[in-house]
Amino acid sequence: MAFTKKTIRDINLKGKTVLLRADYNVPIKDGKVAGDFRIKQSKSTLEYLLDQDCKIVICSHLGRPKGPDDKSASLKPVVANLNKLLDRNIQFAPDCIGPETESLAKALQPRQILLLENLRYHSEEEANDDQFAQALAKLAEVFIQDGFGVVHRKHASTSAITKHLPSVAGLLLEKEVDTITEVMDKPKRPLMAIIGGAKIADKIDVLTKFVDLADFVVIGGAMANTFLLARGMDLGESLIDKEDVHLANQIIDRAHAKAKARRFVFYLPQDGVVAKKLDKTVTTRVVDWGAHVIADIESYPKMPPRSASTIHADEAIYDIGPISAAFIAGGLQMVDTVVWNGTMGVAELDGVVGPIGPFAHGTELVIEAIAGKLGHRPYSLVGGGDTASFIENKQQTEYFDHVSTGGGASLDLMCGKPLPGVEALEDK
Repeated sequence: MAFTKKTIRDINLKGKTVLLRADYNVPIKDGKVAGDFRIKQSKSTLEYLLDQDCKIVICSHLGRPKGPDDKSASLKPVVANLNKLLDRNIQFAPDCIGPETESLAKALQPRQILLLENLRYHSEEEANDDQFAQALAKLAEVFIQDGFGVVHRKHASTSAITKHLPSVAGLLLEKEVDTITEVMDKPKRPLMAIIGGAKIADKIDVLTKFVDLADFVVIGGAMANTFLLARGMDLGESLIDKEDVHLANQIIDRAHAKAKARRFVFYLPQDGVVAKKLDKTVTTRVVDWGAHVIADIESYPKMPPRSASTIHADEAIYDIGPISAAFIAGGLQMVDTVVWNGTMGVAELDGVVGPIGPFAHGTELVIEAIAGKLGHRPYSLVGGGDTASFIENKQQTEYFDHVSTGGGASLDLMCGKPLPGVEALEDK
């Protein structure tokens, strides 16, 4: 389904002052941007606006500041990255609204850019306050929504602002919606979904969607622990959510029913890397607790029995084990599309020396398989969030066909939920 909202290509922007809502919610470390993937993804929209001789005012949020004096959440470090990306001097406004900001915006010349300070220094942003939106609207003649990572929110810069300015989509937003919608509506099969994360409740909708849609579903990360608990395993000190056990059972029952009707695999880890504490130098061991595959028995025979070992009471699972990683990697050799959201373990630890932490081996093997290093290379969509951050930090984005800039937004779009920040834009 083609994008149905107007984009910057559909209106006359020549010489106009535009307010661009970007998503520059990037990691900041020691006063510098530690990962600029989201900034780089806004380049196509910015270059188009520059070609139209626009005067560009950019607004964004960063993190969840404790208040307007929380300098750790300032967007000022982003200026250096934008300067390098666009090879020009970007101006910075110390606030996102107010007389000083209005003066800076009014003084802009064609092809000049002003970056505003963090929207969330004002509580009115998340409250979708109309007066705050009006104050933002004073800065420009047209509003452009290009922050895909926030369009699932009803905030002043995604919703209320559209009542006060002509509002259209940027090129990144259009690309994100078109790409994810195409994969969900017309996937090239077989389709595999790899879903990680901590809480089943946070991803129950997308889990249900993929059990219905995909041919192969893999559960990883801490979320898998709750599924294993539902299967009767003793998990020691592993992170689990007992309140989600009933949700795990619902998903398992749904997967069983589907496997009886058609060729389908639902895979839970069958071994894991355990340790007594979460530390980069801790002693680890692999525990093999046996196969937990729900499948069409005729198509996917049961694995031969093995002697299962147990997790000690003072240990916790921090990564999938080598057998599980190999099974997933093997599955990736047989599918044509993979959608991935959630790492397979605690993939990043502060202070880890070297390319791979002690609990990132499962995630790394998945990356190698998706990248085609084991042979076959499926079309790959990464649904943002922590997975995208890990791939970005490891400089591995080039191995994937589409790495989304939105976590919650990509999940909501996959599930078919409405995105308020998209719905508020003008129809074509």
